[in-house]
Amino acid sequence: MSRYQFTKMQGLGNDFIVLEGPDKPDSSEVVGLCDRHFGVGADGVLVVSPGPPVVMDYWNADGSPAEMCGNGLRCVARYARDRGWTDAAEFEVDTPIGLRKVRVGGGAIEVEIGPVLIEGQETIDGEVYHLVDTGNPHAVRVVDDPERIDLATLGPQVAREAGFDAGCNVEMITIADGRVTMRVWERGIGETLACGTGMVAAAAVALDGKDGSIEVATPGGVGHVEVDGQSAWLTGPAEYVFEGVVDQG
Repeated sequence: MSRYQFTKMQGLGNDFIVLEGPDKPDSSEVVGLCDRHFGVGADGVLVVSPGPPVVMDYWNADGSPAEMCGNGLRCVARYARDRGWTDAAEFEVDTPIGLRKVRVGGGAIEVEIGPVLIEGQETIDGEVYHLVDTGNPHAVRVVDDPERIDLATLGPQVAREAGFDAGCNVEMITIADGRVTMRVWERGIGETLACGTGMVAAAAVALDGKDGSIEVATPGGVGHVEVDGQSAWLTGPAEYVFEGVVDQG
């Protein structure tokens, strides 16, 4: 049995169990930690190791590793800065898809998601989905009202059929008055209150692949996406929830 000292954090309601590395849980321990009835409960587990550079590893609630987590990266940035691992306002975090810059100021935290690639479209049951790679794969559909979509049914179906080998996250969005409103189904988790890389994917679709900035509203709150040149940045909160010790195994 393993004993973990953890910190629970959340960004726009996307919640994480944060562990200090270098030790990492195995997939069954991740599942146990994320269980909302018998564990701590979370959308995923972040392991953060001091650097330089600070290192971030991430697993979804089902124990599967993920390439990138935008809301999690903001939590990692705040965690590392608050623990004095760096005193710089801007520093780099080594993620599973490479180094990403983060900026920690007095309020919201800015993180570099990286390049955004709109890979085309896929038609599923007569509906068009925009395929977007933001480090994680996404299928984004523009709808009249995301609240009227049966996301619990469509999410896993589209994730299987959108053409990505390892599945994808699925976003339902509306674009109105210079703002995106979205719901998201995440592979390895299910519907979540927010998804950082999904917010960037939604913004890329709303901006039609062009540079620009736009607000993205999720059930967990509002963030801001800026696409500039070859990279995208996501701005939003990263908050502590509680700390504790838990046994797993």
